[in-house]
Amino acid sequence: MRPPCGQLPRPSPATWQHGGVTAATHFPLFPQVPESADAVLDGLDPEQREVATALHGPVCVLAGAGTGKTRAITHRIAYGVRAGILQPTSVLAVTFTNRAAGEMRGRLRQLGASGVQARTFHSAALRQLQYFWPKAVGGDLPRLLERKVQLVAEAAARCRIRLDRNELRDVTSEIEWAKVTQTVPADYPAAVAKTQRDAPRDPAEISQIYATYEQLKRDRSVIDFEDVLLLTVAILQDRHDIADHVRRQYQHFVVDEYQDVSPLQQRLLDLWLGDRDNLCVVGDASQTIYSFTGATPDHLLNFRTRHPGATVVKLVRDYRSTPQVVHLANGLLGQARGRAAEHRLELISQRDPGPEPAYTEYADEPAEAEGTARRIRDLIAAGVPAGEIAVLYRVNSQSEVYEQALADAGVPYQLRGAERFFERAEVREAGVALRGAARAGSNDSLLDDAEGLPAEVRAVLSTKGWTPEPPAGSGAVRDRWESLAALVRLAEDFERAKPGATLSDLVAELDERAAAQHAPTVQGVTLASLHSAKGLEWDAVFLVGLTEGMMPIAYARTDEQIEEERRLLYVGVTRARLHLMLSWSLSRSPGGRAGRRPSRFLNGLRPGSAALGARRGAAATTGGIERGHQSQGQGPVTRRGRRGPARCRVCGRTLTDAGEMKLMRCDDCPSDMDEALYERLRDWRAVRAREIGQPAYCVFTDKTLMAIAEAVPGSEGELAGISGVGVRKLDRFGTAVLAICAGGTVDEVLGEAADES
Repeated sequence: MRPPCGQLPRPSPATWQHGGVTAATHFPLFPQVPESADAVLDGLDPEQREVATALHGPVCVLAGAGTGKTRAITHRIAYGVRAGILQPTSVLAVTFTNRAAGEMRGRLRQLGASGVQARTFHSAALRQLQYFWPKAVGGDLPRLLERKVQLVAEAAARCRIRLDRNELRDVTSEIEWAKVTQTVPADYPAAVAKTQRDAPRDPAEISQIYATYEQLKRDRSVIDFEDVLLLTVAILQDRHDIADHVRRQYQHFVVDEYQDVSPLQQRLLDLWLGDRDNLCVVGDASQTIYSFTGATPDHLLNFRTRHPGATVVKLVRDYRSTPQVVHLANGLLGQARGRAAEHRLELISQRDPGPEPAYTEYADEPAEAEGTARRIRDLIAAGVPAGEIAVLYRVNSQSEVYEQALADAGVPYQLRGAERFFERAEVREAGVALRGAARAGSNDSLLDDAEGLPAEVRAVLSTKGWTPEPPAGSGAVRDRWESLAALVRLAEDFERAKPGATLSDLVAELDERAAAQHAPTVQGVTLASLHSAKGLEWDAVFLVGLTEGMMPIAYARTDEQIEEERRLLYVGVTRARLHLMLSWSLSRSPGGRAGRRPSRFLNGLRPGSAALGARRGAAATTGGIERGHQSQGQGPVTRRGRRGPARCRVCGRTLTDAGEMKLMRCDDCPSDMDEALYERLRDWRAVRAREIGQPAYCVFTDKTLMAIAEAVPGSEGELAGISGVGVRKLDRFGTAVLAICAGGTVDEVLGEAADES
């Protein structure tokens, strides 16, 4: 119940200012589907709310690590769908990994916005290519080459060029880079020279291998993953009828991790869009770590130049990490240089204080691994789940010594990613067994003594290898048990969220999760490279091997390459919620020469180290909202995000309801609204809604009209500051609304509009 007017309520943990905004890993497993469109906005902070309600026109979201960007864009899509503004089938959300796309689909389903396409660039392009190929080219689509390494090896042999295993992998990566940057074989040497790329072989040799590889593909009628994008681009460019078909299907686009877009992906996106501007992009230039694959932050950094009318929203409230972790992350980028550094975001932690990051120096690599394993064992003993701990390193070859150390310490670990969970043999077998038990019901003797859903699941999975206690040691047996244990925990969470749920209900939930690749958490310390950790987070993170030559890596020579290494370490730091440990060793093996030095990136940050003189990077950008509307030669209308909670301007109570936040007062607090103005606005809205053939709320909602009638704006800037008045509505209706607020009658305003048209 609401307290009497003037009496502040007790804080609710569900509101954004009390930490209700959480990042990906802490998203509730089985939340209640919001009852209405406005309920979708509950718990969003002011900047996230701006993202969610800016449904038209170009929108650029600059989102720092841990600021809830996925939450903001999924709520944006869900709000638009639930409000009837966006048709689910007209929205295409694209990202870069199957795991991220699966997470997005899972969240949209939980928000009541099923039917929205959330895919990777390659997945979306492949579907279109398969559908349109018979019409555009004829016949069947060539077979997709799953792995190109073998064909590259054959191409090198035909060129009489010998490649060892590492060179083969590197040359394959070079071919991929050339294709996503739209570089043909003949132009590859010049492109390498222009970009100062460190080619693994003579560029002329790679050019020759690349050309032969392309010929082999044509001879055998196969295509690779890069061809999927290239061919889709070619069809959309050449066949305007097919491009029009795609554009009729998809009206609204959302692109996550936009800093990682390659030139080829940007070209495809441009063709999808055509001459429209219903595009929302989300990214952070400080997390650009894939330039070696062709990714570039230029598209993100140039977005406002390409779209002058764009609304830019900056998310800087970090809900993931403690102030201590955030302070280190900000300090790490404080020394950064280059264009990405000029746009860095200064994060502001929203969490309670935690322990300081720990820095540890070891004599050698085995000692570092053993010390890390001991500290992990201590954390687990203190109550931190193994699944909430990660060891991150620069290159995969570093993992072996940590695998051995964790196994010796009896600590479970995993190297696999959650996106492959439903493809594991034991998970497929478990699904078949659970489906069979659900069909058999009370006729299944396994369930005779099982009371409740979790007990039934435990009984069924006990036949597949699950036991109450994990098996000793590591390896395949432990991996299998961890997968089954994850299903048991999922059943327990499902039963708590939906009391009375049956085995059939759980099977249906598993089917939906498998389709969305929305995997449960597998318990076990994660061992991963820094690159593969992007987009993930843990309670405790160990950053290991932080020495010169490894961080930054030895082959990073140019200033641009060094800065990308710094950003890579920044990504690692911002994966930690609470505990952060950084370590390095002085030699490779016991008794070796202690000639290593800690990473230069830690200078001035770790205790006892000196800062890098007076060198200082660019000033950080603060959070807020910049509207791109241009008015009579004035600059963009800018509104900085509020630092504190939204409060009623009458009684001071914290506001969380979407409608109340539009009015900036409680519903039952006294209103100073101009009643006559409100009625004129309603009459005008009714006429305009009939003229454009849309419901009245698509012009402005009642709450927005009330807010206008209370504020009585006298300029476009004042009108733009009212929640619910976006850039598009300001362009379309702003002149009329301001005329009515200035005393004009509905007939006069409508008459002037008719004369102008």
